[in-house]
Amino acid sequence: MIKPRARRRALGLCAALAALLALGPARADSLVRTIATVKPSVVGVGSFLKTRSPSVVFSGTGFAVADGMSIITNAHVVPSNLDASKMEELGVVVGAGQDVRFRAARLVALDREHDLAHLRLVDGPPLPALALGDSRAAAEGQALAFTGFPLGMVLGLNHVTHRATLSAITPIVMPSLSSRRLDARAIAQLQRDPVKIFQLDGTAYPGNSGSPVYDAESGAVLGVINMVFVKGLKETAITSPSGISYAVPVQYVQELLRQK
Repeated sequence: MIKPRARRRALGLCAALAALLALGPARADSLVRTIATVKPSVVGVGSFLKTRSPSVVFSGTGFAVADGMSIITNAHVVPSNLDASKMEELGVVVGAGQDVRFRAARLVALDREHDLAHLRLVDGPPLPALALGDSRAAAEGQALAFTGFPLGMVLGLNHVTHRATLSAITPIVMPSLSSRRLDARAIAQLQRDPVKIFQLDGTAYPGNSGSPVYDAESGAVLGVINMVFVKGLKETAITSPSGISYAVPVQYVQELLRQK
């Protein structure tokens, strides 16, 4: 005969398990809706040259914010040398699959310290803008997702979404070629005001640079993918991914948008 206390405990465990099982599909459905909302805001970033084949060279991912005319991406994604004599243009690629078009943009602000860039569409209608969340309130273990173009335009511009968990919020120290370059001033700066970065357990690829990292349920952007931990040689980032990616907290995007 089961004692009343044991029976209550068993019923409680069953109720908790039922609640967890019920929550799983709800979260999955929520992410489905979130992805559909996010995709129209995510663009390819690169350059256009009419006389080149292909005319568009893809360099990374970006996403629309604010009034829909501002695009956020990584600083390292922005082409550094455009051929002005041949009228090569900086811009973004919008659309999906083979049905894509190039829209010119200009560089408004660059934050190399946090690897961020703010582009501004030159003309045309605004894109659907993503809401920026509060990255300071992000918590380790939080369910996230990121959408971008891991394979670039190799198979057409197809949005790809990966789930991720916020594994750690950690200070970042850029690797030095030599310990001699880590002088007292650099170490003091790191101790006084370390730059925090999000470590994710999701797999990102080089083309994902600039992808928005967002809350899986609300779609609010909390970070920007900017690098992937590589095992061994750089060439193995695609064939043997580590499953560890990093993202810049969106608080630095908000600071960048305030620059004129």
